[in-house]
Amino acid sequence: MIVRVRRRVGVHAPARYRRSVSLAASLVLTLSLVAACGDDQTAEVDRPSSAPVSTPTPAPPIDEVTPAALSDAVRIENVMAHVRALQQIADNNGGNRAAGTSGYDASLDYVAGLLRAAGFDVTTPTVDYERFDGGPVSLTADDLKVATRIVEYSAGTGDTPVTAAPVAVAGLGCASTDYPGSVRGAVAVIVRGTCTFADKARNAQSAGAVAAIMVNNEPGPLTGATLGPDDRPSIPVLGVSADDAERVRSARSVTLEVEAKTTAISTRSLIAETRTGTADDVVMAGAHLDSVVEGPGANDNASGTAAVLETALRLGSTPRVPHRVRFAFWGAEEDGLVGSAEYVRGLDPAARAAVALYLNFDMLASPNGGYFTHDGDDSEREGAGAGPDGSGGIERTFEKFYADRGIPLAPDDFDGRSDYGPFIAVGIPAGGVFTGAESQKSEAQAEMWGGRAGEAFDPAYHTARDTLDNVNTDLLAVNSSAVAYAVATYALSTAGENGVPPVAERRRADGG
Repeated sequence: MIVRVRRRVGVHAPARYRRSVSLAASLVLTLSLVAACGDDQTAEVDRPSSAPVSTPTPAPPIDEVTPAALSDAVRIENVMAHVRALQQIADNNGGNRAAGTSGYDASLDYVAGLLRAAGFDVTTPTVDYERFDGGPVSLTADDLKVATRIVEYSAGTGDTPVTAAPVAVAGLGCASTDYPGSVRGAVAVIVRGTCTFADKARNAQSAGAVAAIMVNNEPGPLTGATLGPDDRPSIPVLGVSADDAERVRSARSVTLEVEAKTTAISTRSLIAETRTGTADDVVMAGAHLDSVVEGPGANDNASGTAAVLETALRLGSTPRVPHRVRFAFWGAEEDGLVGSAEYVRGLDPAARAAVALYLNFDMLASPNGGYFTHDGDDSEREGAGAGPDGSGGIERTFEKFYADRGIPLAPDDFDGRSDYGPFIAVGIPAGGVFTGAESQKSEAQAEMWGGRAGEAFDPAYHTARDTLDNVNTDLLAVNSSAVAYAVATYALSTAGENGVPPVAERRRADGG
């Protein structure tokens, strides 16, 4: 997940879900993997392994698809076999499975190999983009530290900090006439508003500024600011709060130290589709396949990948269901939902209209986790609001699954932080479950689910410690069954069932 709530939860699941994690009988497939150098944080990660990756022998597809049958068939020992394989792939490739690395490519080959062998129609569309990595950043005004944030796609300062006089820019810096002659060789200080940060920074560079500082036009730090990957200026660009603006403007000199780089990345997503069901009425389920550069991503998101993969294998490539079922394993989610966004952007109107709904599964095994579902109907009246019509029905489908098992389920803001975001942006109903990321578990949540209040749902979120030891198998067992339950429910649904409008109705609404 690009930003999440992770923790280790000592949730007491019903006994039927507390299963052994012994692996199923497996055949060993030795993958030719190239050790990649990573930005490693532990001695263990510093020494890439060369151990073979065990590819489990998949259990056969179930005979008759029902929600109960598919959810019972997706067993934790098989799901964990996939998680272990992805961990070994990371170990063999410098400690991570990030997009653009050999670890990611090997992860995709592992998933693709199993799905192709099972008879799925598999494609691996290429995704090209530029990844921005911003490291430590420092801003001082007359030797006093000022809180600052880097503007995404900023240039770095290299080995030599930039020191110059600050010059306040008139207006909002959207016109070349806003920049006085004194800005040449200086640091332009520009208030946010009207035009883009990129326009302001390009204007500053054209006027001769050696750096730019963007000032927020509302209380609080400048967050989410970006120059965009295209036609960006080559000067460093930082952001400060409105409260710190005067300290910067009135200083005799300011000094910026910025570590930043932009790297061209080519990666792939994986799309696997059944060969039965109506091709113009498609149920989609997906998880992101990549980890962050810092670690192997056992919880984020080998857990979701493994659950979706095992669901696909037990459903089979030719199920007797009315809907085509499409499984997605996204690349570059951690770099800004790149894979899913490119996929949705590439759908023509007919292909977009054919997607009945999208189910997303990201972080299903946080060690201090809880049971969350996306608040598709905005029943909590907090945050981002409701999703497209039908998202509330998906939420209710998950509510039924957990209620039937006596497990409390909490709504989570439908904020678009994972791969469902591009789908809801174009009006496709969506939903899913997850177990929390970097935010802290409350006392009430600890009382409801167990675990430790005041600690993150996943204390190892986006670190090298997100290994097999970080996976809560109790939560993963329940949530993997929930993935299968939802997929089967919607694969079997007739028009308008389970709260999701039929595709034909959405086409009419879109003017199709």
